[in-house]
Amino acid sequence: MCKLFINADTALWEPSSRSVRIQGMVTSIRLEHHFWSVLEEIAQRDSLTMPKMLNRLYNESLEAGHDIANFTSFLRVCAMRYIGLQLVGDIPPDQAISIGSLDADTILRKEAERYRVAV
Repeated sequence: MCKLFINADTALWEPSSRSVRIQGMVTSIRLEHHFWSVLEEIAQRDSLTMPKMLNRLYNESLEAGHDIANFTSFLRVCAMRYIGLQLVGDIPPDQAISIGSLDADTILRKEAERYRVAV
């Protein structure tokens, strides 16, 4: 089992930092290359630049009342959920379909039902 993970390209888990302006403040976000790659795909699906998507995620999280003190962890979870939701068919693999066009309420309800059953 471990060989599948151990022998993967080490570049996938090498971190890199990007400077981004969020709410007028320049901040640095450090993520592994694999996460940046997934986040880039998410941004591209909605025709957003990475800075615009990061700002949108940050601002909408605040508006929803979330404590996002660890924004980097939030971004990792976003990337993992994106992949997971694709695997179960809730997000279509066709990258021409924007994330914003999907029925988020239905997807969230289905996801909650899956976790309720699994617990």
